[in-house]
Amino acid sequence: MITNKSTIGIIGTGVMGKSMARNLQKSGYPINVFTRTKEKARKLMENGAVWKGSVAELARDSDVIITMVGYPSDVERVYFGGDGIIENAKKGTYVIDMTTSKPTLAIEIAQKAKERHFHVMDAPVSGGDVGAKNGALAIMVGGDQEVYDDVFPLFEVMGENIILQGEAGAGQHTKMVNQIAIATNMIGVSEAIVYAKEAGLNPSRVLDSISTGAAGSFSLSKLAPRMLAGDYEPGFYVKHFIKDMTIALDSAQEMGLTTPGLELSLRLYKELAEKGENDSGTQALIKLFEGN
Repeated sequence: MITNKSTIGIIGTGVMGKSMARNLQKSGYPINVFTRTKEKARKLMENGAVWKGSVAELARDSDVIITMVGYPSDVERVYFGGDGIIENAKKGTYVIDMTTSKPTLAIEIAQKAKERHFHVMDAPVSGGDVGAKNGALAIMVGGDQEVYDDVFPLFEVMGENIILQGEAGAGQHTKMVNQIAIATNMIGVSEAIVYAKEAGLNPSRVLDSISTGAAGSFSLSKLAPRMLAGDYEPGFYVKHFIKDMTIALDSAQEMGLTTPGLELSLRLYKELAEKGENDSGTQALIKLFEGN
């Protein structure tokens, strides 16, 4: 059972993970932390987080482990092998992978966790850097109802829209649905802003008109203003969106689905990355349209 004295181990303190970890700190939970670049955890450590020198050490010393890393290959690295979570987490530990990763990998981790007698959930998130900072993320969860009930207080610290979608892998599949919906929306937002400019309109006033109507979306209300301001700092990296769309496309193809909108968006974002925008925010897509 999780209490306010349960020690939470955080692996991964990037754009999203650092804010999620900070919110847990503010709620009074003791925090252990490990990340490949120690400096990224500096502020958390200044606020009381305890640095652990390896995944294995963190796993042994934590009651709950939350992973928020970059790619499925990173998930595999921290979970499997002699130094990974699977081999080192204590019996009864709660393990939550909040990375956007492959549904099949989430199922594999759940099966291994069951053999080792600890609890695991896949719980990818949406809401970007703003949602992470404000504790307002959408959290899409896969796993057992009983485990979900136990970890729900932690989810409440990090998010607002928290839904158990089904068994292991269901959280990741739901995140793929989310990314498919965003993919073509980002194209539409970029095209719309360029159209507004070419028509001689004030794009900011146009956004005021359309963002609360049928065209409304997170991309329109949160990212379009960044586009207009020339702010391409990453709330969510281009390279990570490419990763997510690739996973979604692979998963769709495995189910025999065709996703032409997703395919187009992935092609455009790869083109954007080739122009040196890999580490920009996804709103940088507008640069492709402004250059036409």
